[in-house]
Amino acid sequence: METSTIPKIHGKAKDFMPINGTDYIELYVGNSKQAAHYYKTAFGFQSFAYAGLRTGLKDRESYVVIQDKIRLILTSPLKSGTEIGQHIDKHGDGVKVVALWVDDATYAYDTAISKGAKSYMEPETEEDENGKVVRAGIYAYGETVHVFVERKDYHGTFLPGYIQWETPDYNPAPTGLKYVDHMVGNVGWNRMNHWVEFYEKVMGFVNILSFDDNDISTEYTALMSKVMSNGNGRIKFPINEPAEGKKKSQVEEYLDFYEGEGVQHIAVATDDIIKTVKDLRSRGVEFLRVPSTYYDAVTDRVGKIDEDIAPLKELGILVDRDDEGYLLQIFTKPVEPRPTMFFEIIQRKGAQSFGKGNFKALFEAIEREQELRGTLH
Repeated sequence: METSTIPKIHGKAKDFMPINGTDYIELYVGNSKQAAHYYKTAFGFQSFAYAGLRTGLKDRESYVVIQDKIRLILTSPLKSGTEIGQHIDKHGDGVKVVALWVDDATYAYDTAISKGAKSYMEPETEEDENGKVVRAGIYAYGETVHVFVERKDYHGTFLPGYIQWETPDYNPAPTGLKYVDHMVGNVGWNRMNHWVEFYEKVMGFVNILSFDDNDISTEYTALMSKVMSNGNGRIKFPINEPAEGKKKSQVEEYLDFYEGEGVQHIAVATDDIIKTVKDLRSRGVEFLRVPSTYYDAVTDRVGKIDEDIAPLKELGILVDRDDEGYLLQIFTKPVEPRPTMFFEIIQRKGAQSFGKGNFKALFEAIEREQELRGTLH
């Protein structure tokens, strides 16, 4: 069982940059219209907002989809030679912006810059008939950016410049996804501690958990990870780097195909993982599978849980426990042509940790996929 002292550690965060939660995640994608259809059809997101030619933009088009507190912006270029297009050409579809909801975007930006952050966008006030929003941004690992969003004086649907997007004839039901639990970044060799220090110094985060290559390894591959969190625990960023192994790890594979550092996966929470995963599978979402023998010793390892083992085994849902309780989790296969970004579905039943007891089984499942792709060598 994993020992969790996370609630105590949160109190050690300097937290000089209060963050209320994840505001939105923006992905640069090759075809935003089709990507929006995919996230609606496969994951149960709902049509929400739009910006593009119909709102006066000439260079890009964005569709916003929503499910409970999760907002995704899917953005594509409308011309060649754009910064967005160059990002897609290099990285494939992936996360560009992790936007953070704050009370004072100018303060957050000025504080980050004063502590060494590189500017992405200076504070800008955007207004329409529904009020104003202030946004400012800094660079994080790779070309990933954090945009601080201040919306206390705004009463519109999403952001100025967007209009409501409705699709009355096609709105598949939600699948029970609630909010972003955490978001994992993959960084290069010997870069993990650099980014740990960045989040500590620039944003006042604290390192709440650390895993070395003894914790996260199989016969063939290994990696290291440190989990960074803000003071209230609403923002958690695990940061992975490769470790020496006999063969190429999943982080190395990601770095090769993404051609740099970036967001590896988005973990989204649900209150009923069995129902959510059944719904997602019925819509064509593919998940990693662990051997059925994993379930032979689950109750010995994690003790009594509320769920029956049979549906967990059928669906491939993993279980782990810490001092605070237990969690259930499962990981999709990559949702892009490149073996880069994927999603984690997680249900926490008290546990504050990240499933250390599942690492070996999970990583062996990833290695089987790497073997099929011909990238485990």
